[in-house]
Amino acid sequence: MATSADPVALARELIRCPSVTPAEGGALTVLAGVLERAGFAVERVTFSDSDTPDVENLFASIGEGSPHLVFAGHTDVVPPGEEAAWSHPPFSGALAEGSVYGRGAVDMKGAIACFAAAAHNFLAASGGRPARGKLSFLISGDEEGPAINGTPKLLAWAAARGEKFDHCILGEPTNPSDLGDAIKIGRRGSLSGTLTVTGKQGHVAYPQLADNPIRYLVRIMSALMSESLDFGTEHFDASNLEFTSVDVGNRATNIIPGQAHARFNIRFNDRHTQSSLKQWIETRGVQAARGDVTCSVEYAQGNSDAFLTQPGPFVNLVTDAVAEVTGRRPALSTSGGTSDARFIKDFCPVIEFGLVGKTMHQVNEHVPAVDLIALAAIYRNVLEKYFSR
Repeated sequence: MATSADPVALARELIRCPSVTPAEGGALTVLAGVLERAGFAVERVTFSDSDTPDVENLFASIGEGSPHLVFAGHTDVVPPGEEAAWSHPPFSGALAEGSVYGRGAVDMKGAIACFAAAAHNFLAASGGRPARGKLSFLISGDEEGPAINGTPKLLAWAAARGEKFDHCILGEPTNPSDLGDAIKIGRRGSLSGTLTVTGKQGHVAYPQLADNPIRYLVRIMSALMSESLDFGTEHFDASNLEFTSVDVGNRATNIIPGQAHARFNIRFNDRHTQSSLKQWIETRGVQAARGDVTCSVEYAQGNSDAFLTQPGPFVNLVTDAVAEVTGRRPALSTSGGTSDARFIKDFCPVIEFGLVGKTMHQVNEHVPAVDLIALAAIYRNVLEKYFSR
């Protein structure tokens, strides 16, 4: 068993666990052992769903009352791909040329190892528990998968038990180039769906007896893409709608199809909500169709609204902690895709800060050992500042 205060050794041990979603792979067992030895009360909770695999998750806490800081993350990882393409086996946790290699090194077993080491060292220097307040870990096994039996249910489970979080740090890899580049204080929303136009199938030689849905679909797509949704806000880039596929399922050249489909995704800022965008799509779509065809939109599961953790004392505390260790004052960012922060923001303010993300999900995913040591130092600095406020 790795020494829990050593982020490099713990990261290597976690990486050796083949925890590809939804498999636990031993990763939660390793983490539970480390946290229990540091004095945390650890619970492992499995959630089920009729349409998705069972997923095991972990909640650990020490202390009581407020302020209550929770570290959130996930031990599940994406598949390694072609293992022969890796210079070191993806679940070896190899230490080579100053870097730790393996699936999850960056996203995000490395950050979990750093926070666990930081918590261990902080508690050892604090008499075994925070002088006041509470420190918790909320770790999902379903972030890289459907995200149904992980963080959303674990948050609801914790709330039903009376857990009230004041702030959260999510250990996603937020830095584009160097540790200390960026803290994420929000995320754009995401709305995906499929637009379907139903016309009337017929022979291309007799178009008067058919009604081609492609004509109407093109009109609707043009209308939705013809003007910008907005030009950005103080903390967010401009919203954008992108059509990602168009399909009629028609292999024949002499048949006018009966239906046409187009899939789309909108990444949107805090000027919009899912509801307002759905209304905009459906109103503008109906106006653009201008015919007797039927238009409908089916929205995907997992859509989310934009959110922002307003800059203030907590954001400043984390920013100061990063700057003191790295010498860089991180930018406050809302870029990128979605994360489990979209669920956490309904329970408490959340920021994201972790490792450099350049190799996440890639062959030969790796993290410099010096970055693991520095991130553990940043997290410990956060803990010292947070519980001494």
